Amino acid sequence: MKTTVIKSYLWALLAVLLQSGLVAGAADFVVYEGKSGPGVGKHIVFLSGDEEYRSEEGLPQLAKILAVREGFKCTVLFAINPKDGTIDPTNTKSLPGAEALDSADAVVMLLRFRQWPDAQMKHFVDAYLAGKPIIALRTSTHAFSYDKDSTSPYAKYTWNGSAWPGGFGKQVLGETWVAHHGAHKKEATRGIIEDSVKEDVILRGVSDIFGTTDVYTANPPADARILVRGQVLTGMNPTDGPVQGKKNEPMQPVVWTRLHKNEAGKTNKILCTTMGAATDLQNEGLRRLLVNAVFWGLGMEVPTKAEVSLVGDYQPTMYGFGEFKKDVKPASLELKNDLPKP
Repeated sequence: MKTTVIKSYLWALLAVLLQSGLVAGAADFVVYEGKSGPGVGKHIVFLSGDEEYRSEEGLPQLAKILAVREGFKCTVLFAINPKDGTIDPTNTKSLPGAEALDSADAVVMLLRFRQWPDAQMKHFVDAYLAGKPIIALRTSTHAFSYDKDSTSPYAKYTWNGSAWPGGFGKQVLGETWVAHHGAHKKEATRGIIEDSVKEDVILRGVSDIFGTTDVYTANPPADARILVRGQVLTGMNPTDGPVQGKKNEPMQPVVWTRLHKNEAGKTNKILCTTMGAATDLQNEGLRRLLVNAVFWGLGMEVPTKAEVSLVGDYQPTMYGFGEFKKDVKPASLELKNDLPKP
């Protein structure tokens, strides 16, 4: 009788934890298992969670490329609606499956104003303090936003705090949220590689960088290595010319790297780009740069020209608030058997 009562209690406790998001159900995230290639044996964890730039669409595609083309194991985590198990990027306090970060060799993130429960945030902070490489996209410069009266031990990570000025974005990645430099949804971005670093391994095989997102204002610190600057265009097409005047004098950094010694004394290899919306990942040059960054972060040989062709049908949603696809569960993003072989 006691055994039956204990089992009932444990099942009830598990149900509460699943509902709270502190424990992940198997269907709350997706894993792409690479079968062959240089990445076999390495685990990359992707953190999606933003209300605007469709990280829940873009990061699974990038993960598929790294798994299918290069052999990495890729786990993609999402913000989940606990009521129906669907992906809901407006749920800023959700990252089920965060324990996957414990076994990550590298982290790829596109987050915006998150405030995860401490039990989930701890996995992220532990991965950061362990010195794991971080590839951060777009709004990750302002990944975290804690209430002013928060008692969380991780409140210092907030993007606009005073205890750790600029929070995780400024202190670790090299910049926090500042402003739109190009006109939002009107002036796209052409990536211009810095002449002085064109031989950098992250830029191998990279050309014709373009994104429909606008250039952000960014002033990374002196220890950052600027790889690409963003030329503000007059329209939303790659054939549009540059805006004349001060917006491109000088051009803002849109991709940089830095070696950041963290509070635990470990060094994180950082690549930060203010590009990276799901629509931006339609650009082959940007995809190759990000794939190269993973190899670089892991200390692996960067391919001469990484294979970064899209895996499956990829028709990303245009960015915008309230525009995410409803009723999508992580299970629907799993690799299908009819996909082309690597």
